[in-house]
Amino acid sequence: MQIRNIAIIAHVDHGKTTLVDKMLRQAGAFRENQVVEDRVMDSNPLERERGITILAKNTSVRWRGTKINIVDTPGHADFGGEVERILRMVNGVLLVVDAFDGPMPQTRFVLRKALALGLAPIVVINKIDRPGADPRRVHDEVLDLLIELEADETQLEAAVVYASAREGVATMDLDVTPVDLTPLFETIVSHVPAPPGNALGPFQMLISTIDYSPYLGRMGIGRVERGTVRVGETVALLPLDPTARAERARVTKLFAFEGLERTEVPEASAGEIVALAGLEGVEIGLTVTDVEHADRLAGIAVEEPTISVDFLVNNSPFAGREGKFVTSRQLRERLYHELERNVALRVEDTDVMDTWTVSGRGELHLSILMETVRREGYEFQVSRPRVITKEGPTGERLEPYEELAIDVPDDFVGVVIESLGPRRGEMVEMKNPGQGMVRLLYRIPARGLFGYRSEFLTDTRGMGILHHRFLEYGPWAGALASRSRGTMVSMEGGTVVAFALANLAGRGMFFVAPGAPVYEGMIVGESARPGDMDVNPTREKKLTNMRTKASDDNIQLEPPRELTLEAALEYIEDDELIEVTPQAVRLRKRFLSANDRKKLSREAKRERAAT
Repeated sequence: MQIRNIAIIAHVDHGKTTLVDKMLRQAGAFRENQVVEDRVMDSNPLERERGITILAKNTSVRWRGTKINIVDTPGHADFGGEVERILRMVNGVLLVVDAFDGPMPQTRFVLRKALALGLAPIVVINKIDRPGADPRRVHDEVLDLLIELEADETQLEAAVVYASAREGVATMDLDVTPVDLTPLFETIVSHVPAPPGNALGPFQMLISTIDYSPYLGRMGIGRVERGTVRVGETVALLPLDPTARAERARVTKLFAFEGLERTEVPEASAGEIVALAGLEGVEIGLTVTDVEHADRLAGIAVEEPTISVDFLVNNSPFAGREGKFVTSRQLRERLYHELERNVALRVEDTDVMDTWTVSGRGELHLSILMETVRREGYEFQVSRPRVITKEGPTGERLEPYEELAIDVPDDFVGVVIESLGPRRGEMVEMKNPGQGMVRLLYRIPARGLFGYRSEFLTDTRGMGILHHRFLEYGPWAGALASRSRGTMVSMEGGTVVAFALANLAGRGMFFVAPGAPVYEGMIVGESARPGDMDVNPTREKKLTNMRTKASDDNIQLEPPRELTLEAALEYIEDDELIEVTPQAVRLRKRFLSANDRKKLSREAKRERAAT
């Protein structure tokens, strides 16, 4: 049986998950009468809610005697750890590019990883039926990108397929009307090399990802590099430390991927992607080998995190009311458990009791972790994100810089450029792809993007599109502009009253609605002016025996601003925390008492005056 192992890589929302859907359908992975949801590969609830791929997943199709193992990968650079480890399992990549947008920052990110591993690319220019699509222009842009990323001669001669994933059609020639995805399947079989490997040699396999079954325990997934593995055989699990002793384990179950299902098989040979059960201490990057031939494979290299936050045990007045897991031991165990499958994450103990530093690729990477942990019933608090700095060769301070790509209507270009100036953004390129849109490319410190997304959406009235990826470490950019408005902080505990909010309506915008519980030190809104303001959102109307028409009017309030975890992370300052529970996301001051905050403010002023 012929095997082809491919990964599908693309920028967010360029249609790769939809393309996998259509490939599965046309290859006969589903019964004729089977009811299947759209975007079937996005099985995680968070993925379906947000419309993005977060976790890499395996599937396969059979096309005219060839088994094509497909790995659907995340498109966002924050989940690059997922991409880096699964690219070790494949021999080729489908690079999906939007026929209107062209290559975007995260297209560049994942393609660079694939080319560095010597993988054969197939370019799929998708959405050729989209209004304003210009596939010939995008074709030239992809070739320019391949040259810029120093692709070798073979990679530069990549096959190009024009497709509409939504319609399930593809063609090699734009002058030919596409019918189905047959040209794509034929291109994969002819252009992606068969996986190398000697099926007769001793068994060897690299663990690229981990899964868990409540019945079988931890399972290691990867490509068999050499030899054959059979159920019941004893294998050696080589630790990351070359001096450590290898562990022995027995393969209790062996699974191959058929369509969306895992199929139990008695054996698997070189080139096949399989899941092994029975390996207790299995971790990503470990090598599984024949007991007599313990040859270690190179581990999986993952780029270092660039942003960190502090996770704290919830100590607010509402602690323990809404969550099931609230103690420091439970939270610490859950954070360290995440390291087993999230290879791009770092967790460290700190000098402060009940506080841990968690580092990741970006705000989205960390907020997905928070949302996942929150839905499992945990309560915790989170600090403001901060960048991870490095020391340069001459001792200078370096910070991470991002490549920022913005698509915005012509009318809003001026306000966007004006906003990015104080954030130390440097414009690299400006071009006009058409249809009244302008594309801006910036180099900007990662710190400069904190809090910018919500400001950007307001400035562009929701019509702008913003993407960014890690670019490089550069010189420290100095002090940056911070939040221009202060907050409204509750000075009392209790329940929010509509009468109190109506009296404060002219002071700013609220994060809470009438009937919501609050406590002293909780942030209930954003002030219209700089500086924090202590307010009482629980103040009730004084009852008297006098009635007037004016005093009894119905109170009408604007809906409160709903804070998501991403929005909260962008919003808070250093003296504030996010309280995260299964039922709510609240903002609070680190020091709840107004007197404590005033005292600390006076001390800080004295210290600045002394220096």
